[in-house]
Parts: sequence; C-alpha cells; structure tokens
Amino acid sequence: MIVVTLQRQKCIGCNYCVELAPNQFQMSKKDGKSVLLHSIERKGFFTLKSKSYDILEPCENAAKACPVKIITVKDI
Repeated sequence: MIVVTLQRQKCIGCNYCVELAPNQFQMSKKDGKSVLLHSIERKGFFTLKSKSYDILEPCENAAKACPVKIITVKDI
C-alpha cells in the first residue's frame, strides 16, 4: 500500500507536485496551495492511501521536487 501525506498549510504554491503527479495533486483556486486529491485530513495532514503502485513514482518525484519538503511517500 502506498501512503502519501501532504502538510498543506506549509505549501508555498510552487506547482511542482501538480506538474509531476497531476492525477494526485491539483492547485486550489481559493488559496493557490496544493490539494492532495481523494485524501483525508487529520490535524493539518492530508493523507491518501492507495493500493495502486501506479502512483508511487509520480508521488516520489513530487516529494523530491517539493522545495519545502511537505510531501512524504511510504510503501507499506
């Protein structure tokens, strides 16, 4: 299972995550910050759990490119 986590309030709106993983991320038109699609929010952390390994590489690339390092990806 792939677990992707986003600390949304620390997002600076650089858009790298959307460019590298457009099926998992999009930019909010309200505040210009990243949104992790289909995620559940808990205490400021947005978490997506998926059994699809198709999202692993794009999300890892997004996490590496994030200048503020607010995206984590785990394969559990």
